[in-house]
This record gives sequence, structure tokens and C-alpha cells, in this order.
Amino acid sequence: MRPSPFGTILATIVLAGTLFVAARPAGPLPALGPLLDPVRGVWSNSWLSSMPASEGVVLPGMTAETRVVYDDRAVPHIFASNTEDAYRALGYAVARDRLFQIELQGRAGAGTLTALVGPAALPVDRDTRRSGMPRAAENRLKLLDQTSPQFRLMQAYVDGANAYIGALAPAQYPIEYKLLGHAPKKLTVLDVMHLFNRMGATLASSRNEFEHLAASSRVGRAAADALFPVHSPIVEPIEPSGLSAPRLDATFIPPPGPPDSSSYAMLQSSGRNGGDWRALNFNYPDNLTGEVGTTAEAIRSFVAGSSRSDDAVGSNNWAVSPWRSAGSRAILAGDPHLELTLPSIWYEVHLVVADSLDVYGVTIPGLPGVVIGFSQAAAWTFTNTGADVMDYYVETVDDSVSPTRYALDGTWRPIERREEKFWGPYGKLLQVDTLRFNHRGPIRKVGSRWISTRWTVLEATRDYEAFDAAARATSASELLDVMAMSYRAPAQNILAADTGGNIAIRSTGRFPLRPGDGRGDHLRDGSMSSSDWVGDWPVADYPQSLNPTQGFLASANQEPFDPVFQPRYFGANWERPWRAIRINTLLQADSSITPDRMRQFQADPGSARADVFVPAFIAASAATTEAGNGDARASQAANLLGEWDRRYTLDNRRAVLFEEAMRQLARRLWDELTPDPGDSTAFDIALPSDMMIAALMADPSNVWWDDRRTPRTEQRDQLLSAVLASSLDSTIKRYGNPDSDKWIWSNVRHANIRHLLGIAAFSRLEIPVPGGSGTLWPSTGNGGHGPSWRMVVELSTPRKAWAIYPGGQSGDPLSPRYDDRIAKWAKGELDTLRLPRSADALSAPQRTAEMRLLPAGRQ
Repeated sequence: MRPSPFGTILATIVLAGTLFVAARPAGPLPALGPLLDPVRGVWSNSWLSSMPASEGVVLPGMTAETRVVYDDRAVPHIFASNTEDAYRALGYAVARDRLFQIELQGRAGAGTLTALVGPAALPVDRDTRRSGMPRAAENRLKLLDQTSPQFRLMQAYVDGANAYIGALAPAQYPIEYKLLGHAPKKLTVLDVMHLFNRMGATLASSRNEFEHLAASSRVGRAAADALFPVHSPIVEPIEPSGLSAPRLDATFIPPPGPPDSSSYAMLQSSGRNGGDWRALNFNYPDNLTGEVGTTAEAIRSFVAGSSRSDDAVGSNNWAVSPWRSAGSRAILAGDPHLELTLPSIWYEVHLVVADSLDVYGVTIPGLPGVVIGFSQAAAWTFTNTGADVMDYYVETVDDSVSPTRYALDGTWRPIERREEKFWGPYGKLLQVDTLRFNHRGPIRKVGSRWISTRWTVLEATRDYEAFDAAARATSASELLDVMAMSYRAPAQNILAADTGGNIAIRSTGRFPLRPGDGRGDHLRDGSMSSSDWVGDWPVADYPQSLNPTQGFLASANQEPFDPVFQPRYFGANWERPWRAIRINTLLQADSSITPDRMRQFQADPGSARADVFVPAFIAASAATTEAGNGDARASQAANLLGEWDRRYTLDNRRAVLFEEAMRQLARRLWDELTPDPGDSTAFDIALPSDMMIAALMADPSNVWWDDRRTPRTEQRDQLLSAVLASSLDSTIKRYGNPDSDKWIWSNVRHANIRHLLGIAAFSRLEIPVPGGSGTLWPSTGNGGHGPSWRMVVELSTPRKAWAIYPGGQSGDPLSPRYDDRIAKWAKGELDTLRLPRSADALSAPQRTAEMRLLPAGRQ
């Protein structure tokens, strides 16, 4: 699955350590003495760190005794006589371990974080509400039949969580509440809807039309179209098309042309650097202005780490058919890359209802059901599609300052107005906003124009049905079909395998059909209804495959179609294909795959990206030397890269040089897109991906290779050689001699798993991990994103599974279960999962505690 680039479920709520300081301007922080009180202070949370061997709890609404058996990994195995009781027990168990996280996530989706943490969260809350998510959640709830089975399951989950909250004494509140001076808020079904929308916002891909406008304003539309293309020049599709190796399609990138004046005028009206345009995309790093000083900077820094250029936010999944596995069984691997937080965004659970349900996997705290997992019959997992599911429209309004109507097909229509109030922790009114909506969605002022947004996430209705239906599917194809019936957003590539030996994949969600050329990466005229979506793609046309002849399926956020066979617009400016190329290479090379090999693939440090660019750098240095204009420093750098096996292992000493070379290459190659120093009229522009650099390699004389800031005219080899020399200099300046231990990758690149409030003592930082940009274990940016849940399932009878996530089941920093999985995760290891069929099936060493949840009147 991919943040939209998103960030993750929590992308807009991690305040990078500043919330603790800035959260409570209306009152003092708790005095140190009370916080350390052994009865009511933070240490009183130690009661949550362990459970009694057996505990009976009366749970209102429970119809029969439900047993919750905790195994030696602190996973609750819930055995219930009916599904509602199972979900009620799930709500109770998750609240017990992750109560603060549940509330924080619900508030993130509702835009009410200020009520918990104060004005520091105001920019995040304002943007959440401006995006239309709270309104969409309310509309979703209105459409839900409260007598339906789906509503009853959600209500049972909410009731279970609230039963736990209601029984808490203040001394038992999670530590975060004590630090903030708050009591837990009870959960509602609307909070569940907010969380569904938050999940959609995190994982839905949105194409920011600003990038295309900005590039056009600088180098013309033709060049912008080529640099941010509709189709990937390197073809490695999700839907198999008969390719045995990646294909590089001939790609001509025209020279920079004259700036497009209309694009420039549009941008100029939006303010310096297109800030108002970027604000339309609430996950964009520049969408938060410096309204609250350092806190806004911290938020912006984090969200920037979620941007699409950082493929640590991407995901991997793959499956092999029985004839390619050593055990003659289908095997599935899931590896979603999301934000790394403590506690983790995932919570591991097992639900069993006699004769109707047996599902194991991970849930998102606050969301009923298993999101990724497996049943007795099938297993499933997700990656983000990257499809374009959001469009922008330039609206004609009756008043440029405070419009009440918008024009559509020559007539005026009323604009819906909605007043939003933002409250602080002590009931102080912090802000009042007036939001506007038309039939497409929210309307926001961008400079002198009013722009509306249409987004599938705001129109999804029945997604809550999908996960329960998936858990009951009896085959891979049925699982994909039941998901397609109700699941709309965020668009995901769902991969499935079953005990019958079938493997299947489908890009699932709602994919809009657009009029005209069908493209969604340009602004549309909102004054005409003919600009609106004309329907949705039929499921039969989705990217998909069932039991391909190659014997495996894989997705890693790359373009799902081969454009030769499906040229229609599905999205643009796709994720780089390096991870997809690497996993397909590994799968093709092994026809006797074991579950442990799948585990090794998840942590594989090989790099298809380095395989392309390292030889190119070395060849360029040799070519310039042979031509008599070589550089000794470039030759030295080339020799150093030649020593590298192009694997991002912990002990390698050359990845640091390669990464610096790639950074400098992008900056010097795309210098035409970079504003001149001191040019106050220019707009910052996102640079094309290194996939476009790879495509340009086949055109060594293209004018783009010339660095216009140097006196000579460079072609490909001259620029690559110059980059090598400069990169060696800068790397030595920063890390010392090439033999220095400072060049060792484990001293350079780390994972950083931060507490939800950024509290350093509750975080686990600077964890050495293998992998780098474009590897199957992507490690980029600030280290705050990466593999969030690794799972391998062998679809045998009985089923076998292995998994891990970087954290622990408990959200209590004092619990030994808070971070007990991180060490194994950092080594690429997986735990063997316990899969009992009954409450008494676990052996004594495998079980640590049991809760018996009883109906009222029983003890």
C-alpha cells in the first residue's frame, strides 16, 4: 500500500516532538511530582505491562462467554460463538493495548486534534477539514442502515472499546493522557468512519497538477509531458504481458521549450512557489504554512518524508504458484511500507467464530476487522496502485472573495457553506473557518481562482463491508470479487492466494472515466458538466491476473498495465520500477521457492537501480579518459564504485558515494527546472524521477545533459564523469577517507521509529537497517518509513505463516511488549505465528494469559 504519499494513517498527527511542549498553551503542564507518583503517576501504568494468567470480565452486550487467549507474542486469539461477540471482544482487546492511539487516529480523521493537544495541531486540523474528510464521514454514516449487519458489527466493536474505557480509573489512563492532562474520549461509529477516511487519505494516490503546471511554466508543455509522462518508459507491469525482462520503451525527451505563459499565469495567481496550489493536496509537504512556528516546521518535515519521491512509502507483494514452490503449495508474501511509529500502526489479532470465521492478521486500531491476513482458505495483502483518483476543476463563482454560487452550464447553482469551529483542550475557541462545497467536492480559493476537488475517497460508502467479506472468502478469485463489490477507496492492488493453489491479483477500487482525452493530470473547466467524470472503469477492465503461466505475481507500486496492450489513461508519473524489477528477477531465478526464501526476498539488499547506474558511471569515466578529457577524481570514484557489489548491506562502504552521485546527477541534469539564484518570480519544481534519467541514457547527445551553469557544453559521459568527481569530493568532505568507518552504510542510514507524540524516550531511533533507495527494503529520507508488516503465508493444510512488525502489541512504553519485535525486524527475521483452532489448543509455554469476557449477570 502507498501513502499519498501519504503519508500513513498517522501522517498528519505525528508532530515530531513538539506537541509535548506546545500542546497546552491554555494551562500549565502537569507538575513533575504528580507524574512520578507511584499510585496515580506515569509509573502506575505498569499494571498494563502484564496480565494475570486468567481474568474474568463482564462485558455489556456480550451474548455468550468469549475467550481471549494471549499467546507468547501477546497476540489475542478471540474465540466467540458469534461474530458480534467476536468484534465486541476485539474492540475491548485493542482498546486495552492501544487506547491513546485509537483516539489520536479518530481525531486525525475528524480534524479535532486541537481539542486534545492544543493550537500546535491547528494547521493539521484545518487542512483535514478543508479536504472534506469529516463531512464525507458524516455522509457515509447517514447512508449506513443502522439495522444492517455491518452497522451492528461496528457498534459491537465500539461498545467493546467503550466498556474498557468506562472501567478505567484515572490512575489507569495511558501515559499520554497523563502527560497531556486529559481523560480518554469514548469511541463512536462516526469515529470508525473518520478512520476509514483517514486510511483512504493516507493510501490514496493523488496527482498534483501543480507539478505539471510548474514544469510547463519553465520548459513548455511538450517537455513537461515527457518529463512527467502518462506511461512509464521502463515497462515491468503488474498484469503480466509476456515480458521475460523489463522493457525500455523508446522515449524522446524534447529540449526545453519556451515557458508556457498560461501555466505561468495560473501559478502566478496562486502566490509564491504555488503555495495555494499545493495546499489543495493536504499530504503535500508545503501545504502547512508557518502559522505556529517550530511545530508547523516539524509537521512539514514529517509530511515531506511522506512525499511520493520517497519509495520507502511504497509497498511490495508477491505470490508463487505451487509448481514454483518447494512444497508444491501457493505461497504469498505481503510487505506494506508505511510510517514507522510506536506503537505500530498495526495490531496483530486472531478471530475465530465456530463454523463461520477463522481469520488471522493485522488490524488498524480503531477499525473493526482484519485488514491484511489469511483465513483457513485464502490469504491476501495490498500495495498502493498509484492510479489517479483525484481531479481539480477551475470554477466560475459569483464573488471572488465570498462566493455563494457557482456557474454550471450557464446557470447559477448554490454553494454549500459549512462553518467549522476548532476548540482547544479547555473549551477555548481557537479558529472558525467557512468551508464551501459543490457537487464535485470541496472548493478552495487558490490565489484569485476557486478550485474544486473531486476525490474517490470522499465518495466511498461501503468499504467497511470489504474486510469482513474477505475473511470469509473461500478462494483467491472469490476474495478479489467480494472486495470489488464493496471496496472503492483507497485504490489498492490486492494480491491473493488459496489452498487450492491459485494466485490472483487485481487493482481494486474505483477508477473514474473522464471525458475527452481521459487524462486527469490537467486542470479542467468547472463551468461545464461535460468536464465531469462520465463513469467508472468496469471491473473486467481493471489490471488483473489469475494463475499466470509464469507462475508468480508481484506488485511494487509500478504502472499496472503494459501500455502496448492498454494505452488508456490510468494515472501518470508512476512510481519507479526498481523494486518490481528486483522481485521479478528473484522470482524468475528460483523455481523451488520456500517460505524462508520469501522472507529473505523481503530483506534483499540488491538494487536494480544501482545495476543500471553504476555501470553507466563507470563507463562514462572510462570513455572520457579514453577521449583525453578524463578526470583523475572521476576515475577514482569509478574505481570505488567498481568495488561495490551494488548491494545495500549493512557493512558496505560504497553506497554512500553512489547515493551522493545520484543526488548530484538529478540536480545538474534537470538544472533547467531549477530556479536561478535570486529569481523571486520562479516556482520550485519537483524533479523528474531517476527512471527518466535511465530513459535519457539511450540519448547521450540530448541537450538536457548539458549543465547550463558550466562554461562548456556537456553530453552524457561528460556530465556523468563530472558528477563522479564532484560526488567524491563532497563525500570525502562529509565522511572522510573512503576507507573510513564513516562510509559504512550502518553508520549512515537508519530507521527511526518515533512515538506518536515524538517523545524521544518513547521512540527507538538510529536503528541500522539494510537496503536503500529502490531496494525491496527501501531506506530513504529521514528513516521514518519502511516495512510496517512483513507476512509470509504458505497455503497448506493446516496453514503456516510467519510475520513481524517493528514494535510490539502494547502501546504502553513501560511494557516489555512495547518494542519487543524491533530487534528481529531490523535483522529481517520473522516470527512463527500461533494458529490455534480452539481456545485450549495452545500449549502452556505458548500462552501467557486469558480473558474470559462474560455476559452481564455472570462472573
